[in-house]
Amino acid sequence: MSASASASPSTSAGPAGGRRPAPRRPSGIAVDAMGGDYAPREVVRGAVQAARETGTRITLVGRSPELLSLLAEDDATSEVTVVHAEDILAMHEGALASWRRPRSSVAVGCKLVRQGEVGALVSAGSTGGVVATSTVRLRTQSGVLRPALAVVLPTQPTPTVLLDAGANADAKPEMLVQFAHLGAAYAHTAHGITEPRVGILTIGSEPGKGNRLARKAAELLAATAEGPPALDFRGNIEGSDLLSGEVDVVVTDGFTGNVALKSVEGAVQFAFAQMSAALGGTRMARLGTVLQRGPLRELRERMNSETYGGAILLGLNGTVVLAHGASHAQGVARACALAGDLVQGRIVDQVRQRVHAAGRSATRRQRRATPE
Repeated sequence: MSASASASPSTSAGPAGGRRPAPRRPSGIAVDAMGGDYAPREVVRGAVQAARETGTRITLVGRSPELLSLLAEDDATSEVTVVHAEDILAMHEGALASWRRPRSSVAVGCKLVRQGEVGALVSAGSTGGVVATSTVRLRTQSGVLRPALAVVLPTQPTPTVLLDAGANADAKPEMLVQFAHLGAAYAHTAHGITEPRVGILTIGSEPGKGNRLARKAAELLAATAEGPPALDFRGNIEGSDLLSGEVDVVVTDGFTGNVALKSVEGAVQFAFAQMSAALGGTRMARLGTVLQRGPLRELRERMNSETYGGAILLGLNGTVVLAHGASHAQGVARACALAGDLVQGRIVDQVRQRVHAAGRSATRRQRRATPE
């Protein structure tokens, strides 16, 4: 799906029965040019790459003199637009920065989304600062208890969505049920999984395992599985199953999810370091490495965190993609492509529909359970 495609023109009936054009769905992407370990140079390069490869309308947000100079170096001043933002969220700044820096590049990018100038915001900046700022500026959708940060795990044949990956360190069982619906909407929109299988991360696969949060959330998920909207709830999964592909959506609280994600990333990095040392240890091993260069390159690409574009903050009145803080141009470009695909797939509308339908179903179940 091309990230540059826009919704086809349509009309709707006016008050007097006439026809009026339907509101145009924004298709452009705002990119926080000042966020990330290698900003703004690598961010600008990634934005230019995304604009040229996908045709997406990219707007860089940041200090315009610096950005225009970098665009001129790439001969791209006519391909990418710039919106000035005088302030920056530093990589070490957390949630409070959303209040201290109302004119930061992230805040200005959120304003462009809120006003309908663009369809999504991409940032490689401080996760805490971006999450807090976008939550304050875009606000959560009606009916959403808390937004959740969803990340992709490199399972086969399709990726696995893990959420919450750090937006909510403390959660309630009802939030985890909503996270399941948010993750199902994301898996369907981004990865084409029609009926995502959902599991809850806990300390044992047997029913009843886990702390009070996990047990109650599993009970609620089992009770609401029939929907509408339907959830294919597969029960508990353990940490060792995160990369097994047994489920398409893994639900947990933000504290546990972030620890699990960092553990997986660290294990993958350690495994590749050990494998590289082993493959270069002897002449025969080096020869074998040359012969297997293609499959090894493919494996490294699949395990690279930049390959999937980054995490997405689900449940807001707008699309926000968080690229990895150490993203180079390729990672930024892929984050822009992901944001464009999610806008085209109407992820915000998909989440809204699932949350509202789940809310109506919960109300009906409560009425049936309440004695007259």
